[in-house]
This record gives sequence, C-alpha cells and structure tokens, in this order.
Amino acid sequence: MKQKPGNPYEDMLELPHPVSKMHPQMPRRDRAAQFAPFAALTGYEEAVREAARITEEKMILDEDSKVQLDWKLRCLQEKVKEQPIITVTYFMKDERKKGGKYVTVTGVLKKIDSYTHQFVLENGEEIPVEDVVSLDIEHA
Repeated sequence: MKQKPGNPYEDMLELPHPVSKMHPQMPRRDRAAQFAPFAALTGYEEAVREAARITEEKMILDEDSKVQLDWKLRCLQEKVKEQPIITVTYFMKDERKKGGKYVTVTGVLKKIDSYTHQFVLENGEEIPVEDVVSLDIEHA
C-alpha cells in the first residue's frame, strides 16, 4: 500500500470507533478523572509553608529586667485578691518547630497558681510565669 504525502493516518480517519463487546464503555466523567492532576508528594506544599514560617527565639532577660519583673510580681501577689487588670507579654512556644512568638495579653487576673507557676486569667487563659518578659498592673 502506497502512502500519500501528508498525514500517514489519513486512511484510518473514516473507520468506525471500536467498541468492546466484553467491557461496557466508561462514563465520560470517569474518563475525565483519569486526567486530573496527580499530587505525588502529598503534604509537600504544607511542609514547605511550615518550613518557611518564621519563629522567634526566646530572649534572655538581663539582670535589671529580671529585678524589675520580680518586683512587679511581688506587687501583683499582694493585689491578687483584688483581681487587678494586667497586661503581660510572654513567649509562647511553637508546638511544631523550634522557637515561638511573643504575645501580649490583657485581662483580669484570677489567681497566681504557685503549683504550676502560672498566671490564671478570668477568661481561663494560663500564662507560664517563667515565659513572662513584661508585666504591667493597672491601678484602680
């Protein structure tokens, strides 16, 4: 058979589409699913975002700051029954990676838990005393 110049499959274009007698034809929507994007690395994008997320290191307070913070803590212990409003800046450790971030919270102090060494605010939030870098007490 001599082929014409141009499309080598031109002679096949007019042939009927083959249909299997043993297997039913796949529905059109299922055929389309075969060509959906494939994510070979499931979770990769999330891992990249997590690695790119910036955390801070916990700073070490100098002696003057420690003395000032200790003095404020003693003043606060005397006023805890009055349930003063406090503003606390503390280091919140990151649950997934090394480091964390500094958070500032204002609220009514419910108690200072001497067993767990935490401030307990009226809204139930607990702040570890060892992570506090700044403490302000509102005077009534």
